[in-house]
Amino acid sequence: MAGALLAGTSASRALAADARHPVVIELFQSQGCSSCPPANANLAAVADRPEVLALSFSVTYWDQLGWKDTFARPSYTARQWDYARALRHPNVYTPQVVVNGRKDGVGVDPRAFAALVAAADRGASRPDVEIAPDAVRIGAGQGSAEVWLARYDPRVLQVPIRRGENGGKTLPHKNIVRQLVRLGAWTGRPQTLRLPAAQEPGLRTAVFLQAGKGGPILAAAKG
Repeated sequence: MAGALLAGTSASRALAADARHPVVIELFQSQGCSSCPPANANLAAVADRPEVLALSFSVTYWDQLGWKDTFARPSYTARQWDYARALRHPNVYTPQVVVNGRKDGVGVDPRAFAALVAAADRGASRPDVEIAPDAVRIGAGQGSAEVWLARYDPRVLQVPIRRGENGGKTLPHKNIVRQLVRLGAWTGRPQTLRLPAAQEPGLRTAVFLQAGKGGPILAAAKG
């Protein structure tokens, strides 16, 4: 199914994903959620593809239900709430997959996951984004956006769960976001922004441009 992930888009779709313009797939999940492992598996199956930027965000609202997620941060829960408001959802839930900040779904079924990714357009005004070791260069384009840095762990991390809905299991996690920083604003003109140092070794770097809180993602790159 991973091979068909980006297939099925119409011939009129102007902007297909490629290594320079990856499709951004965000998974909001928790180690305390028994429905999340299949969505984690679907994300992991495509995470190493060059045309995909896969980011896994661990949320906090399961932490009071028997097991505290070892990667969860309140800022990631706040990010999911931004999407809930933008997509007009009354609440947040796990698992949730958001593609290019434009479409969302549960992401548990492999076919539904692939269809969701294939259906999410990115618009026609994207700028080019190029990541250097200590800076990111953003080209000209239409519109404006916030510029975000995400640093994530590309390894498969095996986490033993002691309690809660997944108690007794060891769950694999991949592309867990460990650092999320707003770098600044892009107003349509070319610009270069400095990148802060990574908080821990071994993390990969990604930068994406998002049109406001919970808004569509206009462009992205991974280092």
